[in-house]
Amino acid sequence: MNEHEFRAHNPGPGAEAVVARPAGAIAPAGVTGPKPRRRVGTGVFVACLLGAGALGGAGAAGLMSMWNTSAAASGTLQTTHYTPVVINNPDSVNPVTAAAQKASPSVVTIGASSGTAGGTGSGIVLDASGHILTNTHVVTLDGQAANAAIEVRTSDGKVYPGTITGTDPLSDLAIVQITAPGLVPASLGDSGNVKVGDTAIAIGAPLGLSGTVTDGIVSAANRTIETSSSAASGSQAGSASDAQGSISINVIQTDAAINPGNSGGPLLNANGEVIGVNVAIASAGATSSSSAQSGNIGVGFSIPVNDAKRVARELIASGAATHGQLGLSVQDKASGTSEFTAGAEVAAVTPDSAADRAGLKSGDVITNLGSRSVTDSSELTAAAREQAAGATVKVSFIRAGQVHSTDITLGAATTG
Repeated sequence: MNEHEFRAHNPGPGAEAVVARPAGAIAPAGVTGPKPRRRVGTGVFVACLLGAGALGGAGAAGLMSMWNTSAAASGTLQTTHYTPVVINNPDSVNPVTAAAQKASPSVVTIGASSGTAGGTGSGIVLDASGHILTNTHVVTLDGQAANAAIEVRTSDGKVYPGTITGTDPLSDLAIVQITAPGLVPASLGDSGNVKVGDTAIAIGAPLGLSGTVTDGIVSAANRTIETSSSAASGSQAGSASDAQGSISINVIQTDAAINPGNSGGPLLNANGEVIGVNVAIASAGATSSSSAQSGNIGVGFSIPVNDAKRVARELIASGAATHGQLGLSVQDKASGTSEFTAGAEVAAVTPDSAADRAGLKSGDVITNLGSRSVTDSSELTAAAREQAAGATVKVSFIRAGQVHSTDITLGAATTG
């Protein structure tokens, strides 16, 4: 069985195979009809902003990448004038003000254009050499362009041409590079220390408004979402089918206001350190036929910076990033007659794969991989993908009612 995601009726790049089941099926985008009964896991199913898919009904919530497509595609970065953080009263500075003043010089606005398509996103300066971390969907225009023209507006309002160093559709991360003097690298925090209730601050260019600062809290530290792949047809990182598939990623959830255009910008802690890369927002009532971009409803998602660090290092070094793969087919495992899922049940194991060599068998229910608990198949895919290919992690599973654990050395996921 080839290793693709079947749940959403579209193969996702590099996904572990997930056995389709009537109870968990989701209607294809744009199809109307009775809402199917599906089991409830912790994974959130998401749809790309440029073609938002329905989540089982007209009133369902969708999730969207925060990519602002309102910018002109003329090749000129068109945003409002940059407004730096101004401290009018130094004797009355709150933590958000201090964090914003520290981090704002390290946040840029990114414009991408290809033909008649164009839009703006955000990015994070990583080093003085001009490497900037952003999302793959920003530089590929949600998968529409493999070689978009890139411009970057820095915190001082100056605009520079950018080049794409590498894209990684499986994590929705990318690196852009510019040549510019006086760049201020961001201070990267430790997303492993993030707790629910911590202050969360977002900086970026929502709707093209560069330097916008909003704040809230960390609403959930360990969330898994599914979103559309932004692999562009014709790029080294993807094929035509990739651009229409889905990926599973682990994220931090926040209620800090983030909107289209915040994609690729930082989520900060109270010390002004980057704890995440903003990637998607929930949108109430999104449908496949909706062309309007929805805004913040208090449910936003950010890729943990610890995951982003590894991917960024690999993209800078080689232009590509690696991800782990188990080599099996799984389906959600329900707990008795409950609507809630309790693991990922192995349906089949690929011969000579990582799972096969670790001794996993059909019928095993995987409940943990590495540091991640697994309650459904989407979480298992995300847990494997956040590891580098060749990494050895511990996998826990239930077999015949008994809990077992063993080490597994992951194979390499592919985007093709």
